[in-house]
Amino acid sequence: MPLFEVEGLRKSFGGVMALRDGRFRLDAGSVHALCGGNGAGKSTFLKIVMGIESRDGGRIRLDGREVRFASPREALAAGVAMVEQELSPVPAMTVAENIFLGREPTRAFGRVDFARMNREAAELLGRLGFHLPPDRPMMDLTVAQVQLVEIAKALSHEARVIIMDEPTSALGEAEAGHLFDAIERLRAQGAGIIYVSHRLSEIFRIADRWTVFRDGCHVAEGSMAEVTRETLIQHIVGRPLAEEFVKENVPGPETMLEVEGLTRERLIRDVSFSARRGEILGIYGLMGSGRTEILECLFGLAPDRKSGRIRLDGREVRIRSPKDAIRAGLALVTEDRKGSGLVLTGSVRSNITLAGLEGLSIGPAMNVRRERAAARRMIEAFSIRTPHDALEVSGLSGGNQQKVVLGKWFLTEPRVLLLDEPTRGVDVGAKREIYRVMSDFAGAGGTVVLVSSETEEVLGMADRIVVIRDGRVAGEMVREAATAEDLVHLAA
Repeated sequence: MPLFEVEGLRKSFGGVMALRDGRFRLDAGSVHALCGGNGAGKSTFLKIVMGIESRDGGRIRLDGREVRFASPREALAAGVAMVEQELSPVPAMTVAENIFLGREPTRAFGRVDFARMNREAAELLGRLGFHLPPDRPMMDLTVAQVQLVEIAKALSHEARVIIMDEPTSALGEAEAGHLFDAIERLRAQGAGIIYVSHRLSEIFRIADRWTVFRDGCHVAEGSMAEVTRETLIQHIVGRPLAEEFVKENVPGPETMLEVEGLTRERLIRDVSFSARRGEILGIYGLMGSGRTEILECLFGLAPDRKSGRIRLDGREVRIRSPKDAIRAGLALVTEDRKGSGLVLTGSVRSNITLAGLEGLSIGPAMNVRRERAAARRMIEAFSIRTPHDALEVSGLSGGNQQKVVLGKWFLTEPRVLLLDEPTRGVDVGAKREIYRVMSDFAGAGGTVVLVSSETEEVLGMADRIVVIRDGRVAGEMVREAATAEDLVHLAA
């Protein structure tokens, strides 16, 4: 008897079928990967399982008994927990308070026992290998650290069925390694884990079985030991996919971007590097190494920057704000597209034109005709799948949302494209399209600075790689001479 089984799950929204035939079987003591592109129905499936959404049809069984959860609280009470892809911390509370939210240990008269809560949180974080102080406010954490807290929160329930939805999307390889160790311990204890990730290397590393959803339907399943990477990708995208990485750019001899002695208090120290026209420069490092902070300095998002020079085409530029950066020809795709890359309540059109308002306005008034034409041009250029440009951008899949972010910046006609984890949370098909954008931009004479925590991505797309460790440049190597082992060795 399977630990957890789902048959014929269906769900529609406003007459549009989001899930037509959701089927899944999970055995105790196993890791089962749920795969599929953006919009395949995975998120709807998981929300129904957790009681976040109601179902139109289908059955869910736990230990052979049919269950119907009306809320996540009911799912947790039955032993089903979830690490959600969309992070939802309470920023003003501490790490420990977020982990034990709603079930805080108490003393006499119902008072919260903060000492015990901090102690238990520290023990849990220590077992998982997550180095975070339990009394630190969530608002002081990076996106990656918030992800670790969300993982710890889900695992603290000691559930028998654990759903992990893109749990490593913001993590570096060292932190992901700690998570995989925890997964092995959970599997040995008899728990069943539903693992959702667009990183196929992770799936092949930890999963026992796989199931693929496409267009809201179950299309295939099997053993990881009996499937190749190419076959799994074909099931996911519905067609054979040639090279995963698209790279046709050839760096030129002229230097486009020069960074000298960049220093930011307690975060980065004396960082120097350069990038040429037509080049994709990779920046690799572990979580907390200073990768993102470098891009923030370049884009005028670091008021605590102490020193350093930035030159474009040999001329020094003073960048104190994003407006200065945009005027100088820089564009920044942030790692958290929903938190800082998009206005989720805005339309596709308003998001695309957000960074280029000066060029679309006549005095203080927006030229609506010009705005619509600009949005339409970017929608076509990036093959953004949307019924119309007035759709709220939150209604798009993750891959299409990322294309909206790219379209927004390409409308400003940048010379240097700063990309921080640009393929985070998007499927293999959308990843390939983003790689094509990078290659074409560099091929047309632009410069790309790519920050990524995935060694495969850096090795597949970068012409040169700068490794950052503890806020300093630990080394630099050309693509042909670099290996994953070299990168990890320098970064650690």
